[in-house]
Amino acid sequence: MSSSPGRFCSKKLNCSMEDLPEALLTEILNRITTTSDLNSLSLVSKQLYRIEGNQRDAIRVGSGLCTATKALTSLCVRFPNLRKVEIDYSGWIPGHGKQLDNKGLSVFSSHCSSLIDLTLSFCSHIDDSGLGCLVNCKKLVSLRLNSTPQITSIGLFSVAVGCTSLSALHLIDCEEIDNVEWLEYLGRDGSLEELVVKNCKGINHHDFIKFGSGWMKLQKFEFERKRGRYDLLDPGNVVYDSSYDAHNMDIYDFCCESLKDLRLAHIETWPEAGLRVLLGKCKALEKLCLQYVRALNDNDIIALSRSCSNLKRISLWLNLQRYSSDVNYCETRTSFTDKSLYALALNCRMLQMIDLSFTGCDADWPSEIGFTQEGFLVLIQSCPIRVLVLNNANFFDDEGMKALSSLPHLETLELILCHAVTDAGMRFIAHTPCLSNLTLRMCHNVTDVGVAELEDAQKLESLVIESCGEVSLQAAQRVAKSVQYSSECSNALMKKIGLGGY
Repeated sequence: MSSSPGRFCSKKLNCSMEDLPEALLTEILNRITTTSDLNSLSLVSKQLYRIEGNQRDAIRVGSGLCTATKALTSLCVRFPNLRKVEIDYSGWIPGHGKQLDNKGLSVFSSHCSSLIDLTLSFCSHIDDSGLGCLVNCKKLVSLRLNSTPQITSIGLFSVAVGCTSLSALHLIDCEEIDNVEWLEYLGRDGSLEELVVKNCKGINHHDFIKFGSGWMKLQKFEFERKRGRYDLLDPGNVVYDSSYDAHNMDIYDFCCESLKDLRLAHIETWPEAGLRVLLGKCKALEKLCLQYVRALNDNDIIALSRSCSNLKRISLWLNLQRYSSDVNYCETRTSFTDKSLYALALNCRMLQMIDLSFTGCDADWPSEIGFTQEGFLVLIQSCPIRVLVLNNANFFDDEGMKALSSLPHLETLELILCHAVTDAGMRFIAHTPCLSNLTLRMCHNVTDVGVAELEDAQKLESLVIESCGEVSLQAAQRVAKSVQYSSECSNALMKKIGLGGY
């Protein structure tokens, strides 16, 4: 006699998670990406607990981390194959308990034999002796130190010597690091591919010349000087020579032909050339970001364009500076003129993303901006531009919008404080062939009438409206599949226009 269907199913389902093949459980865990879900699932069975612990290769811990040696050891035993660890004490107060200290970091470094990526943020109880424990991490590839006030050049040098696999180093708000012996050592070793230094007041941009042969292998470099409150707005009393050409002099004998990603921010490149010479040496450069760099001129962009035919992204955030090539005449304007735009248009035909931001300039044209709409249009019509961001570009008006409407590749447009753009300009931009993402911030001469032009085109995937006083939520909601609307200025916008984030 055959079994009934009910009895058959009951017998088949009478099993536990422990009976499932390990390969199946591993596949289940591979499909779960949320940490909280993984933690919950690991409690279902001992087998899942063990497999999940062995499989977990990354953790992020902070104020809840118990610093007792026994507890740290247990954590390392629980996750024996950790490759990436982030320890973040941002927002920590004494009431949260003890922070990870030197002894705790020693436990991590001695038990995590597979560790390749370590981030220490706001770890105020770790000093040079603790950092020296990282020499046990022979596989360490990436180290990020963010606001670690007790770390000095001594500890960094021990890492440079002991962690021979290190290829990425980030230093952010590390104010006690000054002596650059560690930088010279890493340059001689030549293993770094990524170097980021931000807001470390003891490190000057001229120090990086000591990196020497290390520049040959470096693929990403970022340096940002710690700045004061008035750095963005005050053109200062120094007058820069607009005809000075740092690229005619071979004063720095190093090569950086592997560099693809370069960002320089808030640095002074006068009277010594310093890092400005990089602009004429980076033949492989694909991404360039210059934010409020003092003393640069057209010769720097011309040198860049001649050597960087592969450039795909450029971001220029410019403020007012004083220039003169004549002792009897001085002008206050932004760093570059149309000469730079023409050079980019001629030599950098692969540009896909342009971000131009102008701080401290008058809202009305003509003003202190060195670019004109004519030069700007020559550039964008010479390249396959996909992303365009304009901030306080008072030279750009409805005729410029008309020119944008004929760009065959433009997908994303962001306009900030572009007061010369009106509803007429919106009528033009509605016909741009591939435009799918539009952002308008503080564009006060665009109204519901202009937004309605976009609704008729029915092309937009996303629309962001922020602090555009003449545009209503009701009008915006009808335009795109995804709409973000705010009548107020966000903190991010205030920082973008140079009025916040100091």
